[in-house]
Amino acid sequence: MIPDEVVEQVREAADIVGIIGEYVPLKRTGADFRGPCPFHQGTRRNFSVSPAKRMYHCFVCSESGDVFKFLTKRLGMEWPEAVKLVGEKSGIEVVDTRVRREGPDPREPVWELHATAAAYFQKVLWDEAAGETARAYLAERSVSRAVADDFGLGFAPREIGLMRSYLNALGFDDARLLEAGLLATRDQESEPRPRFRGRLMFPIHDVLGRNVGFGGRLLGPGEPKYLNSSESPVFSKGKLLYALNRSRNAIRRADRALIVEGYFDALRVIASGIEEVVAPMGTAFTEVQATLLRKYSHNVFLLYDSDPAGLKATFRAGDELLRQGFSVRVVTLPSGDDPDSYARAHGTAGLEAQIASAVDVFDRKIQILDRAGWFGELQKKRRALDRLLPTIRATSDEIMRDLYIGRASEVTGVNREILLRELGTRSREPAQEPRSVSAVARETSRETASPGVRPRPIPIRGRAISAEKELVRAMLQQRSRAESIAERVGPDSFTNPNYKAIFAAMLRAGEEAPLEEVVASLRAEDVMVIEDLMGDAAGYVYPERTIEDSISLLHAREIENRMYEIQRLRPIADAAQQERLDAELLQLNNEIGRSGKGVAKTFRIPNRTVH
Repeated sequence: MIPDEVVEQVREAADIVGIIGEYVPLKRTGADFRGPCPFHQGTRRNFSVSPAKRMYHCFVCSESGDVFKFLTKRLGMEWPEAVKLVGEKSGIEVVDTRVRREGPDPREPVWELHATAAAYFQKVLWDEAAGETARAYLAERSVSRAVADDFGLGFAPREIGLMRSYLNALGFDDARLLEAGLLATRDQESEPRPRFRGRLMFPIHDVLGRNVGFGGRLLGPGEPKYLNSSESPVFSKGKLLYALNRSRNAIRRADRALIVEGYFDALRVIASGIEEVVAPMGTAFTEVQATLLRKYSHNVFLLYDSDPAGLKATFRAGDELLRQGFSVRVVTLPSGDDPDSYARAHGTAGLEAQIASAVDVFDRKIQILDRAGWFGELQKKRRALDRLLPTIRATSDEIMRDLYIGRASEVTGVNREILLRELGTRSREPAQEPRSVSAVARETSRETASPGVRPRPIPIRGRAISAEKELVRAMLQQRSRAESIAERVGPDSFTNPNYKAIFAAMLRAGEEAPLEEVVASLRAEDVMVIEDLMGDAAGYVYPERTIEDSISLLHAREIENRMYEIQRLRPIADAAQQERLDAELLQLNNEIGRSGKGVAKTFRIPNRTVH
């Protein structure tokens, strides 16, 4: 017996045009190849071979199939021999497992257990009183018994012992249930409990149709709403696509795949008559999932929700798919609809109309940014580019990448060469913190400074956190200082979350409130920080000077951040805007230079020289 995985690997690797072309004279016609049918001895080119679908079909005698069927029909060989012949031509060794493997696949017991559990969950759903809530839920969502059965839906009862007793009685002991992830324990000594309780169950299959796990939708209050099987040798949610086992041939035939967000979306769209649908399982779309899908088509339509979370998932998946060489389009449903509700209301015709109006994923990004007014104002335009450039970088197809660069240049008004320089710099360098003021000043001094003006680099980043700490300590040590400090800096001046929370809590409570009142509104980790600050008085020698220098440092950091922002804005600005930015940069550089001596004196950084 040849393992299913090997058969699938050989089928995917086979050059079906080359192999069939050894027996039939084929010529390219569009994306396919045509020739006379060898089965009804035709003379016209009615016999088509599709490399994308990996199938052949005769439009006269209707003979069709894959490369293995062709060889068995044309040469009269047995199916295993056909697989071995194609494997030889494709450079894949096909081994008879009766010779090389002793005993069954070690994963078979897990597949068997999951299939048995799926049958049990179905039985509970339709035949037991415990399934009444789930039956009502399906009726409310207009999911018929036929559709539910087609997808193998079931229900995991809330009662702790029911599933365990049922499967134990069939010979599946607790050790196997724990191994398969159907039971779980919190620690070594606790009693095993079902992983899924009170959940509508969606069986999950691998690409060959083996039951490898479940997704459970909670019916009733609680979290998480969706729960998948735990990671195991047969289940890894980042390496599986829901419904791919049933949709892969449809994806090949249609030469497209619709990616939806969840189980119900996939169920509804497939039930409506569009079969080429898959869904990731509550996780960001992964490289492995893209590789799985690439075997069947390079054309993808993303059909996610249009809320902020859905859009974020759409563009994250789009970048991964572009990285893998896909053509990616986005289907945008009317506001308030998701694929489930829209398919229920409008059926196949309505969905196909929406799919027909899909736009390229990059154009969809531009649409959203344009409608939000991000291309009208200089600073927003810079942030818009920050959202467009990652998609360009992710695009592996050179022609599409060039088209995207041109489109970005068109909508932003930024010169192509500047975009190319930005893309080249970012693709070669790892992500890093914004450069220091000294670096910004050095780059711009030639254009912004008059002769004799020398930038004063001040090492601020990192030391400003120390300044936040000292200000909070000063307010804790002497609460009467809080009001005067708050007049000069606010919570938004703090970047450390602990110091920011403590500072805000002290302002809310007021200087007369006891420390216990301040602590009451804080998290445990913030309280620990307060305890450390109150217990460490070392270095708190000159409070007035420390406060002044700390405030100066925070103001210097704000200036530094603005200087960095100017550096980012300058390449996309027109001549008049550049002149204004240069003048502001020079002013900020002088301002930060004037405050440098006092700042540098209090907070020195080892191994760095302050000028």
